[in-house]
Amino acid sequence: MLTIRSYASWGNWTLRHPFTVLSIVVVLGILAGYYTVDNIRIDTDTSKLIAPDAPFQQYRRLHEQAFSQDLSTLLLVVESETPELTKSASRKLLGLLRNNTDRFNSAYIPDDSEFFRQNGLLYLDTDELQALSNNLSIAQPFIGRITQKPDLTGFFSIFEDALKATDKEATDKTQVVPIDLASLADKIASVLHKTINGGKALLSWESLIAEKRRHSNKTFIIVSPKLDHSHIRPAESAIKAIRKAAADIQDPDLPAVKVWVTGEIGLEDDELAGISTGTFTASVFSVVVVLFILLVAYRSILLTVATLLTLTLGMVFCGAFATIAVTELNLISIAFAVSNIGLGVEYAIHFCLRYRDNLNDHADKERALHDTIMTVGPSLLLAAGTTSIGLYAFMPTDYKGVAELGLLAGTSLFICLLITLVTLPALLKILPTPRKFRSKESRPQISTLSRNLAAIPIRYAKPISVATFIVALISIVLALNVKTDFNPIDLRDPGTESVIAFKQLMEDEETTPLTLDVLVKDGNSTKILQQRLSALASVGKTISLFDLQPTDQDEKLVLIEDLGLILGPQVQHFPPLKTDVDPAPGIIHLIETIDKVLPQKANVQDRASLTRLKKELQEILIQLDERQQSSRTIFIEKIQTALLGTLPQVMKELSASLEPGKISLNDLPPDIRDRWLSRDGLYRIQIFPKKDLNDLANLKEFITEVQSVAPETTGLPIIYWESMKVVIDAFQQAIVIALIAITLVLLAIRRNVIDTILVMATLILAGLFTMASAVLTNTPINFANIIALPLLLGLGVDNGIHMLVRLRHSLFDSDSEEQNIYQSSTARAIFYGALTTSSSFGGLAFSPHAGISSMGLIITIGIFWIMICTFIILPALSKLILRKVTSDDVLDKTVAP
Repeated sequence: MLTIRSYASWGNWTLRHPFTVLSIVVVLGILAGYYTVDNIRIDTDTSKLIAPDAPFQQYRRLHEQAFSQDLSTLLLVVESETPELTKSASRKLLGLLRNNTDRFNSAYIPDDSEFFRQNGLLYLDTDELQALSNNLSIAQPFIGRITQKPDLTGFFSIFEDALKATDKEATDKTQVVPIDLASLADKIASVLHKTINGGKALLSWESLIAEKRRHSNKTFIIVSPKLDHSHIRPAESAIKAIRKAAADIQDPDLPAVKVWVTGEIGLEDDELAGISTGTFTASVFSVVVVLFILLVAYRSILLTVATLLTLTLGMVFCGAFATIAVTELNLISIAFAVSNIGLGVEYAIHFCLRYRDNLNDHADKERALHDTIMTVGPSLLLAAGTTSIGLYAFMPTDYKGVAELGLLAGTSLFICLLITLVTLPALLKILPTPRKFRSKESRPQISTLSRNLAAIPIRYAKPISVATFIVALISIVLALNVKTDFNPIDLRDPGTESVIAFKQLMEDEETTPLTLDVLVKDGNSTKILQQRLSALASVGKTISLFDLQPTDQDEKLVLIEDLGLILGPQVQHFPPLKTDVDPAPGIIHLIETIDKVLPQKANVQDRASLTRLKKELQEILIQLDERQQSSRTIFIEKIQTALLGTLPQVMKELSASLEPGKISLNDLPPDIRDRWLSRDGLYRIQIFPKKDLNDLANLKEFITEVQSVAPETTGLPIIYWESMKVVIDAFQQAIVIALIAITLVLLAIRRNVIDTILVMATLILAGLFTMASAVLTNTPINFANIIALPLLLGLGVDNGIHMLVRLRHSLFDSDSEEQNIYQSSTARAIFYGALTTSSSFGGLAFSPHAGISSMGLIITIGIFWIMICTFIILPALSKLILRKVTSDDVLDKTVAP
């Protein structure tokens, strides 16, 4: 009684002093807004979202401390048509980044340094080195001749001689080109066709000379950016500098070079950019849709304006609470800002609809407001309490990301309720009284439609109940097949550059980031452990410091020395290309040779290749005839660059690689050594998988086998796997907490087991239908949307309570069949509140962030099923069960002595 009197006194004081109340709230709101803007931060580190103190997280931090040089880095993937262009562009880009000390701490290419350029051949297998030596020996005549005449005429004459050697009448059959002739003709024709038609192309001589070696058109640059944590995107300036540098290295006369920005920081920056844009878009969408719903629900601009002002103040205070409570929002808890638009405005809808009905009943505005405060306040407090259960249920779990979301969103419900009960009455007291609304009797069509709809679940209770049972059985089968996806990469926008590049790296077993790492305290233990790991069935290969000391060095050094003698000084002193003044005679001779040799070719592929080459050569002659002298010179240079432009660089690198020295571990440069041996003496072993880890069974096998040998292993696969287990445990724990808490609340409020069972049944059905819908829409359960079910339990329970109270009054009145359960202000508030809540979460569904988008989609679907269960299934079940229970009670009283 004291509480009720205090609440009534406070309400009366608010209505007597509305300007004072609003002044205090506005001043506090301004201070809260300034505090929030100055102190709120966003932490994009996904490793902190899940069980930060778990053993697998401790192993991760230990590895990061030991090898901190690769912590918080950007991975640049440089890609072009040829290995030579990729290398050249990468080195130019590296130079620009190293010179930009304002934006970058350091940058390096892991496998391209003076050390590897000189000693790279020693790292080939002996058989691979022997094969390369044989190829280069075959190429020696070509290298010798092109050295003497490094222009188009020289190149075409070599190709002509190679064709003549295939002539049946030729006496000299010596191979003069280092590759199958038909294959070379195809490559030359392809390059010429693109170049003649205005495109840009390069012939890769590295690939031609060492055809059987693995050649990559990608180079990786690891960059340590200077992060500006005062900005919402700390790496934005550094990434902009990379974009500028990538534009600066483009050569207008050469094919384009693509620079992909990915890695830990690149992924985070794209994610932050997407979240910023997506959250803003979702907020605008939510506000627009909520505004429309409010206008439809209220049919009053004044009530809509009052609600939006109240919502704005509530959002400001909720932001201040978030800043005080957690300081840094994570990538999941940031969603509370959008969710509060729908959840917070629901209280204002209840208040304004009841106020509107009271205005129709009372002429006095103050009395209508007072009655609204006294009747709505306690019920809204109950609604906030029950809804918060589903949010608070995650707080005791190890899923920190959702635990913070539960804390912020759950507490924000009470903040929004307090602001609603403080600000909204004061605003409505000051604003002009809305016009008197028409009663339902003055709108017979709407009233009749509403009554007919309300009668359906009552009149057809049995068919609806049977249909519900059948759909529930089907939903159980579907729910058992629900998919899970706990790969954090899949939560991000798949269209962003960083995600595309990361997934491309995952497709190649040599570049996949899904590797494991283990730290070992001494060298001998490292060698033993590496052997044990390499023997595992799920392990593709392992790398440690000891793999950087080449094997069989004496044999390889002899091979390299012999190769140097075979190639002679031509490689060491390869001349620059000379512009050919008139290549036409050489081209004509080559065409004549093709015409002579072509009829002798029995192989269809050989004939087709030479025919294509002849066609392109003829097109060159036509172009030379049609062009003016200045244009001819430019065209000739373009053709020569396309065919021979990469050759000098290949010869220069080959020359450098022919003078290696014997290597011991002590000879390794410090920057290379430090990537595998920490300053604390810890050795690193990197473990590559043999199978595709996108398959959950392969992932489990890989992790289990490696941990059986090295329990303190870390890496992305383990982080994904352990995080998945933590999230599933958190989900199960939250569901149990929510179900028990909601059951106890229902028993405490209703003091009736039957009522509790009815409400819980509809909640469980709504959850079951939601999971089935997730299967049908092919929406896997992930780190973000797993909060949906506990949240939906909280959202649905107060609706069930309100509807059950209304049903009890309706079902046991004398004119029960004529009762309209949808016409009360409570039912309308439930309906419009669900619309605003679903609109706020529905806005999240359009976010480019896949995790937040799926959370918005699942919750929106869940709210739809809550409405179906509340407005259709609950009335049908209530008629069958409550009527039967009441009839049994009456019968017992009748037959009692």
